[in-house]
Amino acid sequence: MAVRHLPNVVYETLRISIPTVIDGYLGTGSPETFDARLMSWSERILRCADVRLDVTGQPLPTFREAYVVMSNHQSVYDIPIMYQALRQRLRMVAKSELFRIPIWSRAMHESGTIELNRSDRRSAIESLKKAGEQIRCGTNVWIAPEGTRSRTGVMGPFKRGGFHLAIEAKVKILPITIDGSRHVMSANSLFMTPSQTIRVVVHEPVDTMAFGRKRRDELTRTVRAVIASGLQAELRGNVEVTADSD
Repeated sequence: MAVRHLPNVVYETLRISIPTVIDGYLGTGSPETFDARLMSWSERILRCADVRLDVTGQPLPTFREAYVVMSNHQSVYDIPIMYQALRQRLRMVAKSELFRIPIWSRAMHESGTIELNRSDRRSAIESLKKAGEQIRCGTNVWIAPEGTRSRTGVMGPFKRGGFHLAIEAKVKILPITIDGSRHVMSANSLFMTPSQTIRVVVHEPVDTMAFGRKRRDELTRTVRAVIASGLQAELRGNVEVTADSD
């Protein structure tokens, strides 16, 4: 049975956003503080929805190095799912629309979330440079290369920008498949359906240095195929690469 999800989500989001904004004004925040808040927030969000995770695939990497983490994107619940599945320092590259939400927007900026404005090429390039700086400082950066949530569950074409980032930063890509989050809340809905089990498949990291700049499209198709392998055949979609700001 579908139930309204907004009150709990809003409360839990404000519960970490307000102190994060205050830390930003006072200069008292730290990556460790933000990590703890994001972990607490994601755990509570999933608990409110009675979401259970079944993490399978490769053993989780030791994270002695930072990765560009890439996954398919089925639901807004993918955000807390990724934090709880990996349980490592993780910041995401998020589209500008998410930064229109009062308080949450400022909290995202303060905690290290990277705003990506795909309609402004120069701004998008600067955003990817900031992501590269975070990776070099040891922070895993999560990108959903489809660019938006799938409205049908079928995986869409991948954009190139995140792959350019990984190549330039000389870091590996950690592919992740999220299977079933659309059943918790689809891209078309403001309602949540509780008590779902979400399968998360962790794949072996892909070495971007084996491809390089000239084979970026091949790298994109390779990573997409790896992520798609964790989905049912009808959800894998067509293998396409689309241009974006790079």
